[in-house]
Order: sequence, then C-alpha cells, then structure tokens
Amino acid sequence: MKSPILLICLSFPVASWAGVYKCTDATGNTHYQSSPCTDESKAVQINTKTGSRVDLTEIESRKTLENEQKKQFEAQKQAEEHVRLDAIAQRKHAAIQEHELTQAMIKQNPNQFSAYAIPPYDPDKLPNSVKPFEERLPEIERFRRLAAQKALASGKCQRVEADELNAKSTQEQLIFLINCSSGASYYFNESELTE
Repeated sequence: MKSPILLICLSFPVASWAGVYKCTDATGNTHYQSSPCTDESKAVQINTKTGSRVDLTEIESRKTLENEQKKQFEAQKQAEEHVRLDAIAQRKHAAIQEHELTQAMIKQNPNQFSAYAIPPYDPDKLPNSVKPFEERLPEIERFRRLAAQKALASGKCQRVEADELNAKSTQEQLIFLINCSSGASYYFNESELTE
C-alpha cells in the first residue's frame, strides 16, 4: 500500500515537485496542494525532493510579531523624542523668563549695571563653558541675577561690569564670577546664592 503523500506527490506534474503545501483548515482537515494555502488555513510547505518542511504559518506569525515589535519600538522612540524636544522648549522658555527678570532689574538700576553686564546665554549657541550645563540654563540665569545682587549688597561693588558662569563650575556646584567697575571680583557658588 502506497502512502497518501506519495500518491498525492505523484499526481502533480514533475515541474511542481519542488514544493507541496500541506494545508490544515479551521476544522482540522488536511489537504495537500501545489499552490499556497489560503489565509484561513495552517500552512506547511513540503519540499518533495528533500523531504524538508517549512511551517509557513509560523513564519508569517513571526514576521507579524517582528513588525509589531518594530512599530512599537518606533512609536516609543518618537514618544521619547517628543518628550526630549518638549523639555528643551520648556527649558528655553524658563531661561527666557529668568533673563527678562534680570533685564527688568538692570533697567530699574542703570547706575548699578553696565549695559552688557548680564547678556543672556542663547540656548542654541551656548559658550563651551556653559554647554555642559545646558539642562540647568534657567537656574544659571537666575543665579547670575542673584550673584549680581549679592556683589552689589557687599558695598564694595558700585557697578557690575560682567556676570558669567565660571569655568570652575561642576554639575554639583555652579560657580559665578562677578567683575565690578572698582576692579573687585567676586566668586559665588550656588550654595551661597540659595542661602
């Protein structure tokens, strides 16, 4: 007695022997055919020359899963990028608000500040000394204002000529240098400015 697979394989023309499809429908019935199975069927491709089998349904499921994972990964990347850009925009806005407060202080006290004593740090063109601290830009602008006020309150600084973040600053402790018209210079760290 010949096996049903052999009989089915023999019934196909010789040219199509490279692949036979074993299709199992939703009710569990199995059919062998030369064309690919329909979407509703579980598909296994059988190579009649080598006897190897490839579960096409499993491959398709794996591809679908990989595509879904790729879409989720891309969506997560886009969400993270949106959060990053939103944080940058908020930081820029906060830095601008702090600088506006500083400019208002300078305009109210023109005798205590030179015109360019505390120029704003442009978030898009930060100096190399400020760039490592760009996430703290709103704080930096606020501390510059506080440092200028503290220097003036000392009584030894009649007019602020320059107010900059100092190169000795670290992530843990920002340091500000104030130069006065009298030639006096003051260094204040952020701890002193928040007392």
